[in-house]
Amino acid sequence: MTAVILDPAFRPACHNTPSSSHIQCQVANGDRPLPVSTSVQPTLPPEQLAFFRQVLGMFNEQGFPYVVSGAFALQEHTGIFRDTKDLDLFCTPATASQALAFLKTKGFQIEVTDPVWLAKAWRGEFFVDLITGMSNGVITVDESWIERAYPEKVLGISARVLAPEELIASKVFVDFRERFDGADIVHVLFGTKGKLDWQRLLKLMAGHTELLFWHLVLFHYVYPAHSHYVPHAIWDELIENFTRDLSEPDQNAQFRGALLDERMFAIDVNEWGLANLLEQARAAKRRRITAPNPTDNPAKGPAEAA
Repeated sequence: MTAVILDPAFRPACHNTPSSSHIQCQVANGDRPLPVSTSVQPTLPPEQLAFFRQVLGMFNEQGFPYVVSGAFALQEHTGIFRDTKDLDLFCTPATASQALAFLKTKGFQIEVTDPVWLAKAWRGEFFVDLITGMSNGVITVDESWIERAYPEKVLGISARVLAPEELIASKVFVDFRERFDGADIVHVLFGTKGKLDWQRLLKLMAGHTELLFWHLVLFHYVYPAHSHYVPHAIWDELIENFTRDLSEPDQNAQFRGALLDERMFAIDVNEWGLANLLEQARAAKRRRITAPNPTDNPAKGPAEAA
């Protein structure tokens, strides 16, 4: 059993760790094929199913607050199946830290891949990703994400699946050269017929609603006959804000490209001297994942601690 403990100040060139946790690194390294959208359910190996069910059961037994995201949430809201070797669980940094300590006592290998947003636990070739926000530090999972999740059965285990508003928010910054989650967002809008808590979505995207507007325009382009899935009031508000920004530009507004793709916009920061909001956003994260101390006693979950 190995615990990797990272200095919170640590930041290599690719803003996660040398283990290539950044999705850009994953895709660039070619460690998984690009998905093709389909409604055909993949056949997962029995060992993988058993692993996923075991982890979900453990989290339930210990009372760890979490929601299932990733391929399972996408299928819930769109009907699209996607093959996956990872079980993505969203939780708060505090829960992730506690869960890592518990899983370590149960023989799992663990790693704090990036204290800002990602930890992993695994046995053999199958992983569970504990995700506490977005890698750029802009969006953080809090208790409301768990409270708003949908009660569902995941692989026969009682669980909660990420709500569509949070699912969209979790994908809106995945706009890399190597991976773009815009199709997932468009499919969530189409699959839900726009029956969302739009005020909740605007709140999640506070300060970045222009990026949401961009994805809604993409939705209109892809599904031009279904633009009414987005309420007129939302279109009006976002268009009004965008028009005002064009007519009354903020001369002090900072460059934001690094929040989307630090590699493609590296020249702007490194050579042209523009602001590195990615660095600032990540440095501002106070709630981070921590790995268990090797000398600590076995962790107790909330259920045991009570």
